[in-house]
Parts: sequence; C-alpha cells; structure tokens
Amino acid sequence: MSKLKIAIQKSGRLNQESLQLLKDCGISINNGKDQLKVSVPNFPLEILYLRNSDIPQYIEDGVADIGIIGENLFEEKEKDIQIIEYLGFSKCRLSLAVPKDINDNSIQYFENKKIATSYPNTLKKFLKNQNISAEIHTISGSVEIAPNIGLADGICDLVSSGSTLFKNGLKETVKILESQAVLVSSSSLNEEKQNLLNKLLFRIQAVLKAKKVKYILMNAPIDKVDEITRILPVLKSPSIIPLAEEGWCSLHSVIDENQFWEVIDQLKEAGAEGILIIPIDKMVV
Repeated sequence: MSKLKIAIQKSGRLNQESLQLLKDCGISINNGKDQLKVSVPNFPLEILYLRNSDIPQYIEDGVADIGIIGENLFEEKEKDIQIIEYLGFSKCRLSLAVPKDINDNSIQYFENKKIATSYPNTLKKFLKNQNISAEIHTISGSVEIAPNIGLADGICDLVSSGSTLFKNGLKETVKILESQAVLVSSSSLNEEKQNLLNKLLFRIQAVLKAKKVKYILMNAPIDKVDEITRILPVLKSPSIIPLAEEGWCSLHSVIDENQFWEVIDQLKEAGAEGILIIPIDKMVV
C-alpha cells in the first residue's frame, strides 16, 4: 500500500503548529533527532522535514504529495500546486515598510526607490498593479537591516506583531497580502493517494471546525425554549433534557465562539441560567 508523503518545515515558525495539527488528527509522530523522513505507524503517511522554501518545488516534482506552507510562499514560488485547505495558524502579512522618520506612508513613496525583499516575485506583481517603478534588491535572511546600511529605501517583508520592524527603526506602511498556513497539494495525485488525502483532510477539517466553536449548555424554563432557540445559532436544533425541577430543562447546543458575547445578554433576558461553555476537541458534521 502506498503512503501519502507530506512535507513539513524542518525548523521555524510553521514546524510545531504543523506537527500539532497532525497529532490533533490522531496521527502518531515518533521521530528521533535530526531525522528528515519519518513513517507514521497508525496512518499511511510519511513525513518529510524540508527547508521551507524548497517545499513547493518538491511537491511540484512529486517528491512530496502535499505540504504545509505559508500562503505567502505559495504566492511567491508560483509552482504547479494548489491550496486545498486554509489552516488558520501562523497568520501574518506581507507588507512594505520604511524608516519611521519618513512621513510618507503611501505607495507613491516607493516610486524610483530601492526595496529589499525575500519575496521579489510577489513584490514585482504588486508594484506593477500599482503602477510603481522601483528597484528590487533580492536578499535572503533578515531584510530589516537594509535601510540602516544604505542598501535600500524600504523593505518588503513578513509582519506579525511589528516588533521586529520597531526594533530596527522601521514602520509598516502598505500591506500587500494577508497570509496563513495552508495545506497544498500536487495537482497530479493518483487515485489511491487522492483517497488518502481525502481521509486526512476529513480529519483536519474536523479539528479546524472544533477550534471555531464551543459546546454550550444552559438551564431554561421549558416555555422559553423556542425563544432561546431563535437567539442561539445552532447546527440544526438544540438537545433538550428535562430537569428534576418541573417546568425546567437543560438545553445543549453548539455556538460560534465569536458570537457568544453578542448573544449572552439576550440568552439571560430570555430566562437562561447556569450557562456553561465547553471546548470541543473534534467536530464531525
């Protein structure tokens, strides 16, 4: 039986969260130090630990079948691969930044300027769409130092909190794109590997759905159930369990975590009491 080969960043910001996602999917990962290829004992999966920037090429070449990379890298490398799931972690943005004493925060500042970046393809496309002519200096590693040593007038780099820019005397001015971790796949998987991918994707989606919702349960007067149900977003309908106290029930449902604080006051006004919110480990619908 063939195995699905997944490429994971061998070190860096995506490594730990990628491995945690697989573990949350019930996949056992037991690898020794410095192992670059690991077989999984409880799923037909082989993990390849690769340098982040090489993963798109390896997938296009068929060395790996799928991989977890940043959306920014997917856009930059322009390989014959496809995004099959947005994973929601390692969120950041690719932005332009300039020395903080520059008063011009517009894209026009970069006209006829020098920009240092590790993302030349993405930057080139963006500048073309904005009708900006600039000189792009492609460098690897930390680009934040470029303006300080006179190499460039500004930079194009990934930004999370912005603290690295601040420490280097820079400020973010123009956002080019939002990025997060994505699951990417070869566009030419055979039927057997596509079936394995579908099984893995089913597990991943169950984990991701569970992260967005919470299990909610509350006590309520039976004559208020219809009103509470109209307030509470649910998958289909809530579960209702009679309580020992006559005229009361326990109402169980699922709620989007981001919606809870918007409806809590309405639920209390409708007569709900003893409201509990419980995390969900997996969610299959």
